[in-house]
Amino acid sequence: MSDVRRRIDAIWRIEGPRIVATLARMTGDVGLAEDLAQEAVVDALRQWPESGVPRNAGAWLTAVAKRRAIDGWRRRARLDERYRVLAQQLEEAREDDWQPIDDDVLRLVFTACHPVLSREAQIPLTLRLVGGLTTDEIARMLLVPVPTVQQRIVRAKRTLSAARVPIVTPEPDEWGGRLGAVLGVVYLIFTEGYAATRGDRWIRTELADEALRLGRVLAGLMPSEPEVHGLVALMEFQAARFAARVARDGSPVLLADQNRSRWDRVQIERGRAALRRVDALGRGRGSYALQAAIAECHAVAPSVASTDWDRIVLLYEALGRLAPSPVVDLNRAVAVSMATGPADALPIVERLAAEGTLAGSHLLPSVRGELLARLGRVEEACAQLRAAAELAGNERERAVLHGKADALAGSHTTGPAQ
Repeated sequence: MSDVRRRIDAIWRIEGPRIVATLARMTGDVGLAEDLAQEAVVDALRQWPESGVPRNAGAWLTAVAKRRAIDGWRRRARLDERYRVLAQQLEEAREDDWQPIDDDVLRLVFTACHPVLSREAQIPLTLRLVGGLTTDEIARMLLVPVPTVQQRIVRAKRTLSAARVPIVTPEPDEWGGRLGAVLGVVYLIFTEGYAATRGDRWIRTELADEALRLGRVLAGLMPSEPEVHGLVALMEFQAARFAARVARDGSPVLLADQNRSRWDRVQIERGRAALRRVDALGRGRGSYALQAAIAECHAVAPSVASTDWDRIVLLYEALGRLAPSPVVDLNRAVAVSMATGPADALPIVERLAAEGTLAGSHLLPSVRGELLARLGRVEEACAQLRAAAELAGNERERAVLHGKADALAGSHTTGPAQ
């Protein structure tokens, strides 16, 4: 990949959601906005190798997309009055006037989470438009085939267009109906930033930062919604570890090996304050607040050994009843292994394997390998870790898993739990 192409890729990952959000607000059509933005990227790939990358690349891409919109509207034989007015306004606007508006991205999130769309459609569409993720990345996150993701996104765009859904932030009395989907999408974006599903980077901070920013904006808009504060608390706790999660060479540093003095204590306190706001509202802890409470246990513990694993097991049990999922069960298995030993945790993992709900994910064989290693079942552990490595989409994570398997095979000693 050329240097310019790499720069365009990086610019798109950072600026893409804002560009699409701005265009969607201007054109009133999410699908058209994404198409225009992609055409502008194609222009950049053609021009920038010769002309150089402009100082404000986001403004350049937005301006090109706007001009393409105007040209497209002018070519149509039957322009309606609305498009004529929009084209005139866009043409008169100076390129330097473009600035990302914070609420544009949030408007796009609410639009993509409109009730006219099913939850199955809301999530991949938002991840595509706001998170800038590829269909392959979304498929890995949602554990569904790539063609399924493509179909859902295409159908979602057509549905929004057919329903003439406006690109606006809904009225406050409509927020509640969309809140669950919005929070779910924001956290999925953060999760992709926290541990990238593919590529050669372990953490994509730009995605995580954007998700955290959106969460903080939501908390300001909805101060009486406990789950909003719960999600913000969770993201604050997890983001606080970023500096310690990556080694100088870019390789992942697992929890047991992290230098906890590098955790961001200010951010941890922000997370604890957000969690206190949840409790102050007096409506109990929801799924995000429970996850935040688990993250808090890690954040305040001086070491892995001194972590309150019994409390974490209880919190996972509560979470499993409130929001059951195979990933929650798998995480509970890890906590059980730390609280009472791997022999108690292995049956949980074996049951998940028998159910097949995490088939295709590297997470289950990874945990299974760790537990088997601690039980001294070295050959089985190596096989599981290597199977996990083959399934891992992230190159850094794959290397860690292969390294564990190699070390285990070479020394016949057990490794640390993640």
